[in-house]
Amino acid sequence: MKRLLTGNRMDLTGFQEEDISSIKKWNQNEEVQRLLDALPPKPKTEEEIKKWMVPEENSFRFAIRLKDDGRIIGFVELDGILWTHRVGWISISIGDETAWGSGYGREAMECLLAYGFHELNLHRLQLTVFSYNERAIRLYESLGFRKEGSYRQFLQRDGKRYDMFLFGLLAGEWEEGL
Repeated sequence: MKRLLTGNRMDLTGFQEEDISSIKKWNQNEEVQRLLDALPPKPKTEEEIKKWMVPEENSFRFAIRLKDDGRIIGFVELDGILWTHRVGWISISIGDETAWGSGYGREAMECLLAYGFHELNLHRLQLTVFSYNERAIRLYESLGFRKEGSYRQFLQRDGKRYDMFLFGLLAGEWEEGL
């Protein structure tokens, strides 16, 4: 059987108590927060982070952990699942800037997609991304996601309006791309 939560250089794991300090650091990094969330950056307390580390029902949240040293570099999430329709929302954040551009996001997303389509038997996975997050858009398109729409001028950052794009990937399209 294929391992779903293991890539070549990283694993998707549960969160550990020692991850809190890294997550807190990422949470205070405005660039990281502005790539992930439309809400204004707001540092979270340790208690808020601990609560976030335990996913709600119908949510799956994993730490992205490097195999060579066990260090957490980010997280992936599959939530908002509509089981009747076999649809879910996914997201990713590589919070450790030293890991940016190294392919870890691709590995983590490949694992999450395999988990969503093979283990959870979902039919459709979808996500939103801000138009200024070009690196993420390239990743999603390279994984087979298709841009399905735009929320025009969805948010304002630094005096400029930006769109938010909706991307979707169907199980059959993903299988064709393997």
